[in-house]
Amino acid sequence: MSDAIRLLDIRDGALSSDEVLAAVADPTAGGTALFIGTVRNHDQDKPVDRLSYEAHPDALEHLRKVAQRVCDDPAVTALAAVHRTGDLVIGDAAVIVAVAASHRDVAFAACRQLIDDLKAEVPIWKHQHFIDGGSEWVGAH
Repeated sequence: MSDAIRLLDIRDGALSSDEVLAAVADPTAGGTALFIGTVRNHDQDKPVDRLSYEAHPDALEHLRKVAQRVCDDPAVTALAAVHRTGDLVIGDAAVIVAVAASHRDVAFAACRQLIDDLKAEVPIWKHQHFIDGGSEWVGAH
């Protein structure tokens, strides 16, 4: 595992942007990019009441592979990613990722790659509950 990977977790509990930023603090970094994914009150014009997330038992290992791939760029000096499981309400943070790098352009690109690959490859499933009583699963790989 790369020394640049400072924090990876999937947890049933509130996430902290302060924890993630502290994890990627690095004196060699010229830029840090942070992304916070939050629960919104709608999806495709349907009002959302709440969400729940479930993760496959191997999800953390998949997250580790995604993080390692991002850290293959030697300009990435630190990386952190945490994803929440369980029941969330509107406004809760569902995922927080951050990347510190030698330059801002690398930090932005690596942070974007990290969240995009996490969403595409890590087996975490979102169950949306709508205000009308309906529900649907999203992201079931």
